Amino acid sequence: MSRKMTRQVRPIVGLMLASAMFCAGGVAVVAAPAPQAHAVSMSEYQAKVSNHAKLKSQLAGVSSDLADTILQLADLNDSQIPAAVEAAESAQQAAEQAQSLAEATTQRLQAAQQDKANLEEQIKQTGSDYDDAKAAVAQLARESFHGSSTSDVLDFVTDSTTADDFVNKMQSQAAVTRSESNAATDAANELNTSMNRKDRLGAIEQKITQLKEQADQQAASAQQAASEASAKQTALQKLRDEGTVKREKLESQKSQLTTQSAKEAADIVAMKSQIDSWNNQYNNSNNAAVNPNNNQQQSRPNNNTNYNPAPAPAPAPAPTPNNNNSGGASGMNYAVPGNCPAGSGYCYGHNTGNTVGGAAYPSRQCTLWAYLRRSQLSLPVGSYMGNGADWANTARGLGYLVNNTPHVGAAMVFARGQSVGGHWTADWQYGHVAVVERVNADGSVLISEGGTGFATFPAWETISNAGAYQYVHY
Repeated sequence: MSRKMTRQVRPIVGLMLASAMFCAGGVAVVAAPAPQAHAVSMSEYQAKVSNHAKLKSQLAGVSSDLADTILQLADLNDSQIPAAVEAAESAQQAAEQAQSLAEATTQRLQAAQQDKANLEEQIKQTGSDYDDAKAAVAQLARESFHGSSTSDVLDFVTDSTTADDFVNKMQSQAAVTRSESNAATDAANELNTSMNRKDRLGAIEQKITQLKEQADQQAASAQQAASEASAKQTALQKLRDEGTVKREKLESQKSQLTTQSAKEAADIVAMKSQIDSWNNQYNNSNNAAVNPNNNQQQSRPNNNTNYNPAPAPAPAPAPTPNNNNSGGASGMNYAVPGNCPAGSGYCYGHNTGNTVGGAAYPSRQCTLWAYLRRSQLSLPVGSYMGNGADWANTARGLGYLVNNTPHVGAAMVFARGQSVGGHWTADWQYGHVAVVERVNADGSVLISEGGTGFATFPAWETISNAGAYQYVHY
């Protein structure tokens, strides 16, 4: 399995997750390791304070009620909800581990009980003093003298100095060839299989008693862990509901904003909240668990194309960028949403490459999100664009407009091993792909992105050196 990109998503005051970011374009990956919470560093705390101060300065002159709504929603986006997501996922992992352990112990208990029943049946038929080990030796000897293992038995006879020595060696051979299928019979073997059945039955009964106690304790622990996971999930949903209320309030009051800086600040905060709501909707759709992890590009169909997040408000068109596209794209007007119906095989004068919808993209990967988001915006997107780093070249070959100028709705392509603002590096084998949600006044871009290493699907972040990447438009 391949390790994807390693990076930090966004600072969180209090506790935060240091996780490995994974995203193959068309490749499913091993899930990130269990999150380990740690105290936020001083630099992260200072960055948080600085961001808060910058946001407040952008809201100068805004009514206190509206400014408070924006600041509170920003805190939900940047701190409270991410921390709650991590806590909920950690609790869910703990609950699943506890349940798995309890089930394993229960299976061992059932196996031990079956061993007891089998042995009791044997005792009923031939008695409690019957020596199974000696019977096995006799059977082995009979099979050996009449089968392919004759030479082994003859070796035992030749190398044995006494009859007892011969029996002991044969008995050892029988013990080696005997394969025990569960822990209960292993416990009986610890007392030696040559002991009579009565003693072996006692050993199995003792193991059953131990396993019953373990099973009861582990079942209780699993129930407690499940309860805690449910509580964490409820707390997370409460925060998300609060975020939805504040986002709707903000949208209804945006007309009160008079300065460009305040409008941009409100738009960014609202978009971050919207991206988190898409993640919540995606999780609730139960479409993310269709594909098991695999290391093959776009190999397994899934039903994730059923997911359709609510459309974002269409931004004003940006000036048409310089076109360094090697294909023959035409009719590019940069309107968002576009004019391509979902699943279109031909749009804007060229083949889109959409043949099977999003079925070929693995669950939770960056490529799946790029497909879903582009489709939702009625922009052309193909079914086999490749790994994240491949999207620009694949798009050029199909006739898409590809350049280095960001625009809302464009697929942002990260090259293999590309350094991103000194914060993280795109995977050296697969690269990465995201979708531009907003081009900010300072030239940075707010993006939405998928990847199994992110706590949410989709996740979001702001990239400052926007001109360093390629963008797939129409």
